[in-house]
Amino acid sequence: MRAITRIVFLDDNDEKFFGEGPARLLNGIEDKGSLNAAAQSMGMAYTKALKLVNNAEKALGFKLIERVVGGKSGGGSKLTEEGKDWLKRYEAYKEACLRENSRLYGEFFE
Repeated sequence: MRAITRIVFLDDNDEKFFGEGPARLLNGIEDKGSLNAAAQSMGMAYTKALKLVNNAEKALGFKLIERVVGGKSGGGSKLTEEGKDWLKRYEAYKEACLRENSRLYGEFFE
């Protein structure tokens, strides 16, 4: 038996806009330099990935990624400074919640 903690952020309309999937997508963009490549590595359609990013940006009120349209040197995407900060804080918060969940699980069930 185990307990699972999932960190999900909801907007003012109680609609999910950020969680593990979008966090993995942002990490993939940071790693691969491309929204499309990050989406493909997750088995996700580019249109779905773009929708996830756009929904999160709308809810947060700032841009998470900067997109560069293709051309001679090709296109790509990278995280904005606000996007990097948001992702860092999300991951730190998630880790803190997981640690506390583990402690509480031990207190109540072991």
